[in-house]
Formats: sequence, C-alpha cells, structure tokens
Amino acid sequence: MLRGREILFEFVPVGGLVRVSAIDAATGVEVTLSAPAGGRQADLERIAAAKLAYRLRRDGLV
Repeated sequence: MLRGREILFEFVPVGGLVRVSAIDAATGVEVTLSAPAGGRQADLERIAAAKLAYRLRRDGLV
C-alpha cells in the first residue's frame, strides 16, 4: 500500500465510536473515519491506511 512511508495514527473515542485519523508524515495529508469503539486497532489502522493510500493516489502524491 504505502511501503516505506511513515503514517501517524490518532484514535479518539467519541461515545460508542472511535474517530481514527491517518496522517502521511511526508505530505501532511490526513484522512479520518469513524468506527465502532470495539473494533480491533490493527483492523482500524489497516482501513485508515487504505483510505490514505487512495487519497494520495487520487491527488497524485504517490
């Protein structure tokens, strides 16, 4: 997906949900998603990274 790129993740609980942000360290591009609070962190990171990869490709940054 984004091999060799540093991705920063932020998890913020909001009621029964968690807001997940993924930020590309090189460009500062950020995407967010909301998911049930009981979701596994690894799964949420994978989904957020995929969304970030899509955004970077769409914007021609990778």
